[in-house]
Amino acid sequence: MKITAVETYLMQVGGPAKGNASAGQYEGGNFGGSRNWLFVRILTDEGIHGVGECSGWPRVIETAVKDLTPLLIGEDPAHIDRLWHKLLASMMGHGMLGTVGGGALTGIEMALWDIKGKALGQPVWNLLGGRFRDRVRVYGHAHDTAKADRLLALGYTGIKVGFTGTVDLDLVASIRDHIGPKVDLMVDAHGPSWMTTQDAIAVGRELESLDILFYEDPVAPEDLDALARVRDAVNVPLAAGERVSTIWGIQPYIERGLVDVIQPDTGRAGGITQMRKMAAMAEGHYITLAPHSGSLGPVAEFAALHVMATIPNALMLERLEFDWEGRDDVITPAPRVVDGHMKVPDAPGLGVDIVIEEILKYPSRRNVREISPDDGTSYALGTAHEVPYFQTRFERRQKLRIHR
Repeated sequence: MKITAVETYLMQVGGPAKGNASAGQYEGGNFGGSRNWLFVRILTDEGIHGVGECSGWPRVIETAVKDLTPLLIGEDPAHIDRLWHKLLASMMGHGMLGTVGGGALTGIEMALWDIKGKALGQPVWNLLGGRFRDRVRVYGHAHDTAKADRLLALGYTGIKVGFTGTVDLDLVASIRDHIGPKVDLMVDAHGPSWMTTQDAIAVGRELESLDILFYEDPVAPEDLDALARVRDAVNVPLAAGERVSTIWGIQPYIERGLVDVIQPDTGRAGGITQMRKMAAMAEGHYITLAPHSGSLGPVAEFAALHVMATIPNALMLERLEFDWEGRDDVITPAPRVVDGHMKVPDAPGLGVDIVIEEILKYPSRRNVREISPDDGTSYALGTAHEVPYFQTRFERRQKLRIHR
């Protein structure tokens, strides 16, 4: 079998085919019209095709995939890891691998696994050594008690409260009281303006009494020394790793013992093989894995199910349950959550295909978020125009509960 073509399908998520710049504000979250999905489709001379998904910076990654395509034409798609290393080596002259390279490698490698599974008539999980479980526990997002109730009604037993900017400790406490002790609660402090180390510690100490499953990204992801200081000062489990690619990116989080949970993004971690290697490295350090989903699309979600089925240290899979209503239209079949779990696919390959005619209805327009000058959520009031990368939390007695 030989690869004959590599196709890319880029789409805007959350808005009409022809809409304004604010498209993308929907129940699943406000991405400021910046959310894109990029799907890859690899064709072969035997009529078998595979699909994958690239995340990180989809609009830019599409160019990377097209640049790599000539290196794949004529190759046998069965030799997945060799092709991965061929592509990796081809990019290294441009500098160390980052989000764009990781996203490109991920979508391509995912599609190669899909081809192999279809060619052999086996689901990907069976090619990875078989499965520990036939369904995967998922957790959802809620920023109020009403949304939490909707998740509970679907059988969810894990809920995450996410913040960009100051963590609202009163909100976290109210949701904890509302959902009760039997539902796992997580807190994500996941973006600019990042907290300073001492503020992250102050928040973490307040979270100790709320019995949370993990405290995610308390400080900027590249500041591993700050993460180590939070680790030493706070008695709650920590989670991080969604922004890194490959085993070399996740290695310091694991080997330095900085986290209890690694969260590689299934669309930019480097591929299914890389995810499995990360899981094995984490297993050796008694660390669990809970893949990041965030702005991901549905093909990467299928890939995550295959990985999570085959590793012993799987924790939970993140899912945007109340996502853009068109999510299920761009793939077939559409997955469902039953009793807080998603079934692991049994069909050959990944068990999913893209619906091209639906994807083409939503051409990409923008893939970066514009910060509003009056943004008082991500930044201290009146400072959004400064767009600082990190920021000391003001009104400390009120927001951090200091000296209460």
